[in-house]
Amino acid sequence: MATANERIPVLVTSQEKALIAKMARDAHMSMGEFLRRAASSFRPSEDEKMLEGMIDQMLKTTAQASAAVDDALSFVDTSNKRIAAMESGRVY
Repeated sequence: MATANERIPVLVTSQEKALIAKMARDAHMSMGEFLRRAASSFRPSEDEKMLEGMIDQMLKTTAQASAAVDDALSFVDTSNKRIAAMESGRVY
């Protein structure tokens, strides 16, 4: 493994630094090692593809759920009309 000897200055807020420090401590590694691993595992195009797939699936599922709710509401409306007709002595 090559020895790290290059610097990349990165400005962060004090809150971001505290969060990164905590995450590094929780992972039992230095902040430098934590950030190197995070940077090396980041794949924007793969992440975007995965997110797009998740969004597509969410949209499909939402449409299915919406259709099911519409069907249920229609069924309830029809049932309420039928019950009202039966209670009033009419046949529906």
